[in-house]
Amino acid sequence: MSGNINDGGNLSHSVAPLANASRLLALVDRCMNRAQGLPGMGTFYGNAGLGKTTAGICATNSMNAVHVEALPFGGVKTLLSIIVRELDITPARTVPMMFEQAAEALARSGRPLIIDEADSILKDTLIETVRRLHDVTGVPLILMGEELLPQKLTRWERVHGRMLSWVGAEPATADDVVHLARIYAPGIAIDEDLRARILAASRGSIRIVSTNLAYLREFAVTHGLERIGLRDWGATPLHSGQAPDRRFGASAAAPMPGRKRSAA
Repeated sequence: MSGNINDGGNLSHSVAPLANASRLLALVDRCMNRAQGLPGMGTFYGNAGLGKTTAGICATNSMNAVHVEALPFGGVKTLLSIIVRELDITPARTVPMMFEQAAEALARSGRPLIIDEADSILKDTLIETVRRLHDVTGVPLILMGEELLPQKLTRWERVHGRMLSWVGAEPATADDVVHLARIYAPGIAIDEDLRARILAASRGSIRIVSTNLAYLREFAVTHGLERIGLRDWGATPLHSGQAPDRRFGASAAAPMPGRKRSAA
């Protein structure tokens, strides 16, 4: 792939072309336009850093979805409160009343419900509440979570059996680097060879690609460059997402400069 990246943009207009955003949009559309009698639940899963949450934001903007993030604490009341507030409704006092609020608003609007961080709701009462919301409203309900989410869901047959489709997020592509450069390195023309280096160093992570592009822009601005390629970048290291090697020996930390250790 050739070409330069030199036009600016903002997140809301540049997210949609990302490959994983397109995959999630296709999943939501499949659930929305399913044949009568078919279940309308779906799972979008993958390792951290692949841009699942960003894809969820894109689906929210493009398909008027209700996008909520499950919390690692709280129970059914907390989850329903989050959903109801996202529907612009003041939560009622009790769990049954909040369930009715959420179900009525979703059924009336037909808006898809996307639950991010769905690994946090893998408890009997929580996951069954989500299933019941799908059953009584008929709206598409997408669970987004980590790579093993589909396997974890097999514990609940009534949930697992309602999955119309499972879609896995994939590593970043060369096209993704192009689109992300418009957001994180606006005004900088990046040659193909350097884009390829960034993609390889980032190990397919959308998050790390974005971090490296922001780092590249800082480098370009510092060096007065409006166009940058691998020759300009040289041996400057790129972020890989891995922790740095230990700087001191394992036996003891290095002493602070200017300080002497006292005798035992």
